[in-house]
Amino acid sequence: MNALYQTSITSLPLLGHGKVRDNYAVGDDKILIVTTDRLSAFDVVMNEPIPGKGLVLNQMSDFWFEKLAGIVPNHLTGIAPESVVSEAEQVQVRGRAVVAKRLQPIMVEAVVRGYIIGSGWKDYQNSGAVCGVQLPAGLKQAEKLAAPIFTPAAKAELGEHDENISFEEMEQRIGKELAAKMRDISIRLYQAAADYAATRGIIIADTKFEFGLDEQGVMHLMDEVLTADSSRFWPADSYATGMSPPSFDKQFVRDYLETLTDWPKTSPAPALPADVIDKTGAKYREALERLTGSTLKA
Repeated sequence: MNALYQTSITSLPLLGHGKVRDNYAVGDDKILIVTTDRLSAFDVVMNEPIPGKGLVLNQMSDFWFEKLAGIVPNHLTGIAPESVVSEAEQVQVRGRAVVAKRLQPIMVEAVVRGYIIGSGWKDYQNSGAVCGVQLPAGLKQAEKLAAPIFTPAAKAELGEHDENISFEEMEQRIGKELAAKMRDISIRLYQAAADYAATRGIIIADTKFEFGLDEQGVMHLMDEVLTADSSRFWPADSYATGMSPPSFDKQFVRDYLETLTDWPKTSPAPALPADVIDKTGAKYREALERLTGSTLKA
């Protein structure tokens, strides 16, 4: 499978390269979002691509956007990406791109946690709370919470770490009404997705959503949704508390990087071994197949 590390589209104005996505302007009101095979871990972009990863993320996002469309509008336009680039450039967008509405991003990530794991577990061990949300004493690692909690994060510049913030600080940044709407819709999205995933033998431990506003101030779900990059998926048949369950995401990469005691988790990124790349790619494809029931459309 050929990998795409970075696009080279010249028929449209480049808006910028993100950690994983390359964005181009389509007129004044639309944007071409191309999901590359880049992978970031600890907010650092790795030097090696994961072949096919962008195809998986794009197909999985499309699945969720359609399934959750009744809860909140999303950024999709339905315009074929191949129709907005030159014929020679179509290979770069086929299966891994969308033409989306150009929205004003809300600079707060909407993180919903249904289980206590990752940075939330570390916060809980230190303070008994996650992002200011007080939790019961005595929880075990990876334990299911009584109800999902909303723990926002301030979006950082490329290469910087997103910063967990309290809901009160979120209100100060974007206003009380918008903050409450983001929180309530995020929890509805998470619950609907978690309920569906449970029927497929998958636990969605946590996820993050991104939202933007159109010219009328209507909030839209944007970027990606419920992918293995933005979520923590666990196989239900091997789930247990008191440990970090195996996951369908970049955990192979994270685990490898954690063994590098001399890497400070800042750029430049260390080289990834071939077996870590292969296992990570296989996990992404397995997550797609188990959740959607469809294989990768290559």
